[in-house]
Amino acid sequence: MGKGFDIRSTDNLSVRAMNLRTPEIMGRVQAQVEEHYRSSLVERIRSNQGTLKVGRTTIHLAKRFGFCYGVERAIDLTYAARRVFQGERIFILGEIIHNPEVNRQMRTLGIQSLLVNSVHPDLNTLRKEDVVIVPAFGIPVMLLRRIRQIGCRIVDTTCGDVMSVWKRVQKNASESITSVIHGKAYHEETQATASYALGKGASHFLIVLNLEETEVICRYIRKGGRKSSFLRSFQGAFSPGFDPDLHLRRVGVANQTTMLKMETEAVQRRIRNAIMDRDGGSEGNFRSFDTICGATQERQDALFSLLHSKQLHLLLVIGGYNSSNTAHLAEIGNTSELPTYFIHNSQCLESASLIRHFHVALRREIRTTEWLPNTPLQIGITAGASCPNNLIEEVIRRLLDLRGEALQQTEPDPGSDAPKKDQSRHQNHPRPLPSFRKWKESSDGPRFGKAGTSTNAF
Repeated sequence: MGKGFDIRSTDNLSVRAMNLRTPEIMGRVQAQVEEHYRSSLVERIRSNQGTLKVGRTTIHLAKRFGFCYGVERAIDLTYAARRVFQGERIFILGEIIHNPEVNRQMRTLGIQSLLVNSVHPDLNTLRKEDVVIVPAFGIPVMLLRRIRQIGCRIVDTTCGDVMSVWKRVQKNASESITSVIHGKAYHEETQATASYALGKGASHFLIVLNLEETEVICRYIRKGGRKSSFLRSFQGAFSPGFDPDLHLRRVGVANQTTMLKMETEAVQRRIRNAIMDRDGGSEGNFRSFDTICGATQERQDALFSLLHSKQLHLLLVIGGYNSSNTAHLAEIGNTSELPTYFIHNSQCLESASLIRHFHVALRREIRTTEWLPNTPLQIGITAGASCPNNLIEEVIRRLLDLRGEALQQTEPDPGSDAPKKDQSRHQNHPRPLPSFRKWKESSDGPRFGKAGTSTNAF
């Protein structure tokens, strides 16, 4: 991308790939996967309409949360690789998914990471007989080609939704259309998508992070400007040889699958309008497709529904700090004017008076005191698509422990037909429903009322 990202060929690859997702193999690894990541408590809460009431604490789970199909598939294939290739060297290109606990479990299986300093994969240690796992985000074309040239056996866990985006940008390339990719230039998925957007080397891409950067593009489309200033604004986020005077004539918008859908739609709308203004009302030089991951959108919609339907006092969002889809869930919570804490495991809940959590805008972990009032509470919980149920259970148990509650005190959901016990105490400290105002576009991202800047930190 600009400097340091020069992938110039995307011809069809006949990769030495391994298909491990067979009924026989999957049957052998299912028990192990469930042992590591299953939670009977979370399943029990799901079956009770997502609600658990214990003493003065009522926990509401979002309708959709946690592992998606693509993540489950990636984990299944990784465990299968370890079982099938016993005693052999297995490497993974970075992290299988963006969750530290899951990646730690991969290391305990003896699967080694090829990343050096968490940035660049080191292929010099690979031998022909080695097994290499491609993570769920996919990898750039040239990197895949180099592994193929070494002769390694490849276990490809790339998510199908990601590959759908690749097909779109490849089509753009075949029609000499520049792909403007709404995503994060440093994210593995976006880097892979950008490599496919180059086609056979004659096409180009430009990566846009947010609506502020989108406005820079739109102004250039409409009025032109200083090329050098434009390129500085997107340093590290465009293809080699990209020229805005030439390569913004025909544009197709794609996206990293885990971005906020409403922001991607705003990016598409603004660029389309800019091209129509330039071209006298014609949108013939514009292409766009809905390539947001279905699981990402389901989790975002489920959180909006939870915030609208329950009188929550606070929200816990669980997942890896480098998980893009989880960060966007935290953004949604923050913009609802609800105390929201983005945590990666139960250890972040240090005490009833101290919690460690990730600040998306600052891109670092911070500490908040007096976060858990000693009053009857309605607590919402959601989790990103890379968060396993066992971690959600650990957070719930830790939360109840800090509240001085025991699961033996479990009471029926107040909305069920079971006898209702002392529901009046939940009326002692009511919190107003989140104030969801009409979403407004702004130069720095979508806003939900006064707090809602989309930072796209991960």
